[in-house]
Amino acid sequence: MGLFDRIKRAFTGEDQVVKEELKQKDSEITFETYDRGMEKTRKNFSERIASLFTSFREIDDEFYDDLEEAFIGADVGFNMTIAITDAIRDAIEREGASKQEDVKRIVLEEMVNIYEKNEENNVAIRENPNGPTVVLFVGVNGVGKTTSVGKIGYNLKQEGHKVLLAAADTFRAGAIEQLNVWGERLDIPVVTGKANSDPAAVVYDAVKRANEEQFDYLLVDTAGRLQTKANLMQELAKMKRIIERENPNGIQEVLLVLDATTGQNALIQAKQFNEATDITGLVLTKLDGTAKGGVVLSIRYELDIPVKFIGLGEKATDLQQFDPEQYMYNLVSDVIEQK
Repeated sequence: MGLFDRIKRAFTGEDQVVKEELKQKDSEITFETYDRGMEKTRKNFSERIASLFTSFREIDDEFYDDLEEAFIGADVGFNMTIAITDAIRDAIEREGASKQEDVKRIVLEEMVNIYEKNEENNVAIRENPNGPTVVLFVGVNGVGKTTSVGKIGYNLKQEGHKVLLAAADTFRAGAIEQLNVWGERLDIPVVTGKANSDPAAVVYDAVKRANEEQFDYLLVDTAGRLQTKANLMQELAKMKRIIERENPNGIQEVLLVLDATTGQNALIQAKQFNEATDITGLVLTKLDGTAKGGVVLSIRYELDIPVKFIGLGEKATDLQQFDPEQYMYNLVSDVIEQK
């Protein structure tokens, strides 16, 4: 059953049934993590939609202006706001809808419909069948990149995999020490070099060890200095050449780590990094600490890059593989309950 069908059923009175289905689909822990982690975003979105319909009288230009303001305020982004509003306008005219409940249903349905278009739900890490699976993590300082490496390493180890970490962010003060702390805490080995040393040399040592000792995963923490995009591209290109030379099937993933609390700035960073290197997936951190989680919709609409992991709390288990159904349901669930 698709996400669109679940939301439609929830809005027409089966919200408790849909909630139980989502719990069974993943687990009650996953559902509760999304429910807790998205509280601020959900409240922000539901309050804006509720305000829109509090003064609802008729479908006119003022209604569509207020609708656009609601989406912009929820940090959905300008381009997706225009696309959603146009789709809602077309659906309302097509159905001849005029009652508040019908219009509210259309708003939610068209949001889900636009999000679902061409969605492959390809959120799992690509596996290397002939050697260690190598994942590069990129992102600007302060977004939670090194922490994400540690948390994903923890989750992979819990699944029974043999994991190796590489501290290739040799230029940021404290980055090597921070990853070492994660390694000691989780009992995961870390390959390091000296501060300000060549990151590619660290990557070479890490790939060599990963192959010789038959690790399942190699997670590489890299430097990310957008202000020197040319240097960033050169560093990443050098790392990629080494990995492709030394490891069967090269790199499986280049994951860009973004801070959800920055809202639309996260989208700007994604566009800039995507110009510098081939991003295969996104890690969106700190969603639990912001009301700007609508940026997921904006990223989904404007970039053909899947969100693969989402941070919904401080614990290692709170960085979860992204589930579009859990995200969208938790985004609109309060609006559904207001019907």
